[in-house]
Amino acid sequence: MKRFSTIALLTMATLLIAAPLFAQEGGGHSTTQWNVITAGFAMAIASSVCALAQGKAISAACEGLARNPGAAAAIRFALLLGLVLIESLALYTLLIIFLKT
Repeated sequence: MKRFSTIALLTMATLLIAAPLFAQEGGGHSTTQWNVITAGFAMAIASSVCALAQGKAISAACEGLARNPGAAAAIRFALLLGLVLIESLALYTLLIIFLKT
């Protein structure tokens, strides 16, 4: 409970400190394109999550094949379908990045 209250206090302090920053007027012209930077971070996060999910799916499929070699066709089909759906996360993220920038 003490850890939760510490985290909550730090979060509230950070939000209170950051609030005046959003109220300031821009003094000069910024050449930073935040949408490009944000798109890069979004693609990096989506790709890393896809890689972790694909690794876990392949690991589970290998364990399933080792335990029951007779169900190889069903496991292979489920694995390929799962990998396609996992990979679609990265492709949809890439599509949204191209549409937004």
